[in-house]
Amino acid sequence: MSTLSSPIEIEEEIYFYDTDCGGVVHNLAYLRLVEKARSILFRERLGFDAKKMNETQVFPAVVRTEADYLKSAKLGDQLVIQAHFESIERLRITCHFTISLLSAPDKPLMKCIQTTILVQMPSGKPKRVPQEWIATT
Repeated sequence: MSTLSSPIEIEEEIYFYDTDCGGVVHNLAYLRLVEKARSILFRERLGFDAKKMNETQVFPAVVRTEADYLKSAKLGDQLVIQAHFESIERLRITCHFTISLLSAPDKPLMKCIQTTILVQMPSGKPKRVPQEWIATT
């Protein structure tokens, strides 16, 4: 398995702002965790961090999110988020995410697949994925 295709993992704790009045994590909080994991995945596996994005004015834009909410996380839970590239093609990058309790990483709470494209700002026009990213998957 190449470094590019190997997963990253981050750990997060659930705080009040992630929950509803019953202490259950709301769906938007899961997507915030996915966003953080995707940002780290791009930085760690592609060397494409926020500084580089600002310098080049090229940004990943989410064009599709598919989420399966399997079980609820609750206030105070310790989570592990795993992320990896499912595919990197000429015009799109597909990422896979799994969110689980840290104490039960093999029992997902949420699974998500996101498709992103690269856009050149300020025009917002799609940009091809760098060949070196494609060649290493």
